Amino acid sequence: MGLINRIIQSLEVTHEPNLTLTEQLITNEDLLPVEPDKRTWRGYNYVAFWIADMFNINMWVIVSSMIQLGMSWWQAWICVWLGYSITTPFLVLNARPGAIFHVTFPIVNRTSFGMFGSLWCVFNRAAMACIWYGVQASLGGSCMLVMLRAIWPSINDLPNSMPASSGTNTRDFLCFFLFWLISLPVIWFPVHKVRHFFLVMPILMPIASITFLIWCVVKADGIGPIVHQPSTLHGSKLGWAMVVSSMSCISNKVTLVTNAPDFASRARTPSAALYPQLFTFPLTASFVCLIGILVSSSSQAIYGIAIWSPIELLGNFLNDNPSKASRFGVWFISASFMLAQMGTNISANSVSAGCDLTALFPRFINIRRGGYIAATVGLAMCPWNILKNSNEFTSYLSAYSVFLSSIAGVMVTEYYIVRKGHYNVKDLYNTEKGSWYWYTYGINFRAYAAYIAGILINVVGFAGATGRTVPLAATRIYELSFFTGFGVSSVVYWALNRVFPVVGAADMFKEIDVSGYECQAGDSRDVEEMDIDSKDVGSETASER
Repeated sequence: MGLINRIIQSLEVTHEPNLTLTEQLITNEDLLPVEPDKRTWRGYNYVAFWIADMFNINMWVIVSSMIQLGMSWWQAWICVWLGYSITTPFLVLNARPGAIFHVTFPIVNRTSFGMFGSLWCVFNRAAMACIWYGVQASLGGSCMLVMLRAIWPSINDLPNSMPASSGTNTRDFLCFFLFWLISLPVIWFPVHKVRHFFLVMPILMPIASITFLIWCVVKADGIGPIVHQPSTLHGSKLGWAMVVSSMSCISNKVTLVTNAPDFASRARTPSAALYPQLFTFPLTASFVCLIGILVSSSSQAIYGIAIWSPIELLGNFLNDNPSKASRFGVWFISASFMLAQMGTNISANSVSAGCDLTALFPRFINIRRGGYIAATVGLAMCPWNILKNSNEFTSYLSAYSVFLSSIAGVMVTEYYIVRKGHYNVKDLYNTEKGSWYWYTYGINFRAYAAYIAGILINVVGFAGATGRTVPLAATRIYELSFFTGFGVSSVVYWALNRVFPVVGAADMFKEIDVSGYECQAGDSRDVEEMDIDSKDVGSETASER
């Protein structure tokens, strides 16, 4: 037993001495409010963050499905503007608690779902992050292949030694593994320092994408036919096609809406996580998609068919005995996309998985270890097989957006309507009966009733998406799944809190920590911002108990 205990202790993360078993199940250093010296993210860091996240292959090709539905290019671009502009307010609303109280998504989620009830939501988000890590790494591997082909063309003819059952070949797996491997050092950096990695993206990616566009236009002797292609949809068919396309943009980023507090918790000031995200998010998405449309339109003039994947198009440039200058151009652009894929994996997946897995196993996992676990899962899941069944994968993602939008609906309603900005930070780490977030044995059944209601309204429509015959109304509801999931869960949660009030429910909106945790932590700057009329709020909350 002594040897086993020593092994267990060696696996534990650093924590305060003499913690009880219960305390080790709910906290570690990465779950506590971020210390003042680690709140280093300024406004320009969030601008760089979103540029790094948006310049990836998925964003580049998202418009392709819209044009293939029969829309013109400008109608598809309007859908991009609508989808990401609608997503932005939800993003900044959910990020606000993290920016004010400097806690990550798993801790913010405790306020609504309870100390232990939050674990299911956190598990959902962690699983999604691990799956997406593998998918984005697989796309990064395709960037690596084109980049290496530009240097050593012979790699394209690398003999295959892998069985057909693997779903891949030696060449593609080698490139995937190389991308996966070079991503590992970036995971090592803590969140407050990894911001430096993103700073290169606002310079590199616009240069690479505009260079790519000019190259394609010159090569095609014009922009190409797609920009002159009229819409084949009219009336209600066009209207619902635009609705579905806008919703696909929202679903594409619903994971980041849910875990928005993760990065907002590192904000130097609350405004640093507000205005930069409010404007950068839709502007960058629209810019990336516009470049993707124009490049793909030019590709149709060059090859007779629109090639939506930028990496596939760059690979075609290497098939025509390219000059040294052309090979260098392909290398530079593909290397830029490879770094963008790495940035996306860090911003959207490894850090999120790290925060979530830390909350699930705080005794043994911190954010760094969680990031490496996500990378390991991403390797083990053989993501190239998932991408081969793209229709099934798209249906899976749409279904998951329903789960996450219902979680976000409860969280936003809890913060802005039920407790109106009032936090009890001490009770976020307190499992005693009567604490704000203990609810019923650590689970808030109001939140779960609302969460299930937000899912149920979309169940019939989801069955229709899998091929079953369902009423048209159910299909329309499912096509609006983010709003129906978010809206229903929000209304049900508000109603249940009116009938069964919770401890700490407030009548006036004021973003304040009634426990005085920040005061005891000695952060005078935040105390000055948040501790207005704290005595009155404290007495008011005490009377509500």
